[in-house]
Amino acid sequence: MPRVKIADQEIYYAARGSDDLIRPPAPLVFVHGAGDSHLLWNGQLAAFADVTRAIALDLPGHGRSHGAGRATILDYALTVRAFLDALKIDRAILVGNSMGGAIAQSLAVEFPARVVGLALVGTGAKLRVAPQFLQGLATDFETTARVLVENYFAPNASPHLRAKSLEQLVRTGSIVAFGDFAACDTFDLRERIPTISAPTLVLCGAQDKMTPPRASEYLAQHIPRAQLVILPDAGHLPMLEQPRAFDAALCAWLRTL
Repeated sequence: MPRVKIADQEIYYAARGSDDLIRPPAPLVFVHGAGDSHLLWNGQLAAFADVTRAIALDLPGHGRSHGAGRATILDYALTVRAFLDALKIDRAILVGNSMGGAIAQSLAVEFPARVVGLALVGTGAKLRVAPQFLQGLATDFETTARVLVENYFAPNASPHLRAKSLEQLVRTGSIVAFGDFAACDTFDLRERIPTISAPTLVLCGAQDKMTPPRASEYLAQHIPRAQLVILPDAGHLPMLEQPRAFDAALCAWLRTL
């Protein structure tokens, strides 16, 4: 199991492919969302292993990574930067979903030299969380987790996908999950995203209830030269709901780098 130590915490990651294969100018680093894990990106690790080095990490307190979660999106971004340092990755193409997309935006704003490209999936420049979700995560975690997961997916999504996502969120636990959503609730980069210089793909599901398409449209309108792709029949996790269309869109964008 590959792990690196960051600030006395062990960070787990999964990796496929090789630097010898790199055709985009940097490895792909996938960042999951609130309460999730690197398993979200298993399909993409396999799909892009013959293109480049593809890496998906478990953020602190998630999946197989040890320790506590982080209190802010910037704290998570600093952790991802330290993760890149530990793997001796000077520059990366960041692919982030939801909270992971917020983390990727923060890295692109604070440390632009580290970001070759940016793929923002089901996310926004501001991530407001409904108060009832925050309260529910603190007081009735499992019921609220079920409601959240129902909002993750388009109506015709597989019950298996819903069950696996719920299992992952419950495994993460109430403390880390609440911290993640609270961090999202205070995230707001609307004034700074016009400074992002990295080529950017903005991708979302047409039926995303958590971060509706208007949030992606805002990103595409305010990040210079951003490309917008909206996938039909997908919600908040299009990489799971429409993996072929998702991978095709990501692959086509990578060819432009």
